[in-house]
Amino acid sequence: MPGEFEPVGAVWLTPPVNDETWPGCFDQAKAQHAAMCEAIGKVVRVQRIGVDHDWPVNDSWVRDYGPIFVVNQRGELACHDFVFNGWGGKYNAEYSEDDITPRRVAKLLNIPVWEHTLVLEGGSIDVNGAGTVMTTAQCLLNENRNPHLTRQAIEAELHGALGTRHVIWLPGGIVGDDTDGHIDDIARFVDPTTVMAVAAPQGHDDYAVLSKNLDALREATDQDGNKLNVVELPAPDPIQYDFPADRFGPGGVGPVPASYANFLIVNQHVFVPIFGQAGDDRALAIIEKTTGKTAIGIRAERLVVGLGAVHCLSMQQPAGQAGESD
Repeated sequence: MPGEFEPVGAVWLTPPVNDETWPGCFDQAKAQHAAMCEAIGKVVRVQRIGVDHDWPVNDSWVRDYGPIFVVNQRGELACHDFVFNGWGGKYNAEYSEDDITPRRVAKLLNIPVWEHTLVLEGGSIDVNGAGTVMTTAQCLLNENRNPHLTRQAIEAELHGALGTRHVIWLPGGIVGDDTDGHIDDIARFVDPTTVMAVAAPQGHDDYAVLSKNLDALREATDQDGNKLNVVELPAPDPIQYDFPADRFGPGGVGPVPASYANFLIVNQHVFVPIFGQAGDDRALAIIEKTTGKTAIGIRAERLVVGLGAVHCLSMQQPAGQAGESD
């Protein structure tokens, strides 16, 4: 699996289709998603499920249910189809259409697809393209994913599918994250040796867990035993949303998982969720300086009401040889 910072040939997106995901702000979320699609489409080919490809879906979180692309040494493209169980069976919702999306993509692109019995979401892993995969114990070791597998068995599954040989385990994710601690809200590889990790000030809701994550990263090594270059990324100010009562619960004011780490790297650009806060510009500047790429802010204060943002709503397709006819 290439690092996201390696050449990208296309980006897959699923525009919002489920108004239950964005209660009280569905139209605003659709508008912010459309603006994101337009911005990404200026620098790479965009593939929109439900628009460019008339496939049914249950929701828009293509990062988690979409194909996880890999390439071989000849640059040929293939993908993996892991089991998607709705983030551990949450919400009593239907996800069967989402779960078969990788097979539909593989058929369209005319590439091999490997079907797995492992429950895994794309947002739970991040790779450096050189042999290391990063994840959280809170998510991958959660009993609602693969309770029959040990840590060692899960590591073996990851290595076999992703071409990795080393795992960095971080403790967990941020407040408001319903995915049980996806890595793409807390720490991201931006080159084979550099990780950008979110840090929060004392008094912030996420201070304790983010401090533990940073401590773990500073002790961690890559696949060759070398220390990582860890760059701190600020945490946004906490965002609360007044969720209306619905079939999933009584509603009420609660946190949403706003994070500048939920960015998408596309070739020489980084698309970063911003939230109309004073810290937006600082986060963009740090990302731009660290990556050497152009950081583009994507307004996401309504998108994140769905409990995800730019990275959660996208899946990069590495540059590689595929058999598609168009």
